[in-house]
Amino acid sequence: MNDQKTHFGFKEVNEQDKQGLVGEVFRSVAGNYDIMNDAMSMGVHRAWKWFAVAQSGVNVGDKVLDLAAGSGDLSLKFAKKVGSYGQVIVTDINEAMLAEGRKRLTDAGIAGNVDYCLVNAENLPFADNTFDCISISFGLRNVTHKDVALQSMVRCLKPGGRAIILEFSRPTNATFRSIYDAYSFNVIPKIGEVIANDRDSYQYLVESIRKHPPQEELKQMMLDAGFDRVRYHNLTGGVVALHIGYKY
Repeated sequence: MNDQKTHFGFKEVNEQDKQGLVGEVFRSVAGNYDIMNDAMSMGVHRAWKWFAVAQSGVNVGDKVLDLAAGSGDLSLKFAKKVGSYGQVIVTDINEAMLAEGRKRLTDAGIAGNVDYCLVNAENLPFADNTFDCISISFGLRNVTHKDVALQSMVRCLKPGGRAIILEFSRPTNATFRSIYDAYSFNVIPKIGEVIANDRDSYQYLVESIRKHPPQEELKQMMLDAGFDRVRYHNLTGGVVALHIGYKY
């Protein structure tokens, strides 16, 4: 029996239990996911995602894997970029979130160049050297073994392909960081309580951000996993960072 410990927010749990606990969080928030994203970020998450797609280098005909796709924000943008000759694989580990993503793309008239798959980022069920781009947006912090997921991403990328990781990070200015911490811990759970009737899930989300590796640490993890030419862009003062890495 695996009794290794990991974090679930600020709590310590058995590794084997984390996936289920995270799953319960996202089943709970799925129906209000987009509304809460707008409320928590005051709409700025839309600009972060547009920037990520613009930096992805995705072109017509490319094959893209969108991990932890959630409600499909990036998947929709990628599907439009790759066109009818490309393909986007829309994935999530959580069936409720995957259903939200499918609904969004279907409502937008996206059909012929997308497929949907329940996927664990630590064990990608795809052949080596398959994708031109792999993205994961606000999902890596919820993965139990981030190093394993990063290695799996490298394996599935084509030589010359790139991964983009959009994730909450560490504000670079100490004063701004204090303001951000106060907002995160005092306001976001309250917003979750009022809008989604779910304070606990958003308390976890705030805590999970603090446990996620900051910019330089994640960059080193990507290099250790086998990525090349890793760089990152701080967005909104480092509240979010976009990491980009390439496969040899």
